[in-house]
Amino acid sequence: MDQDPDTQAPDRDEERGEEREGLARRERDVLALERRGFLGPGAKERAIREELGLAPVRYYQLLNALLDDPRALAHDPVTVNRLRRVREARRAER
Repeated sequence: MDQDPDTQAPDRDEERGEEREGLARRERDVLALERRGFLGPGAKERAIREELGLAPVRYYQLLNALLDDPRALAHDPVTVNRLRRVREARRAER
């Protein structure tokens, strides 16, 4: 039988829905924290724990994944591009 061209497999619909959706609240909060400046040692880590309820290691894992997410780039291109440059510079030093 011929399949209706307008009917799509559910997994394709889910992928398209995720592409259309914006970032989750936690993802937006991670990027917002990265936009801020922090004074003194440990201030950023303290903010990560207190404001986001995350361990710094988990925060940086999420942040690194966000830098490769096109939705993050669309949401905050200045921050994402700046952090991508920093990440590439650190990789080049190794």
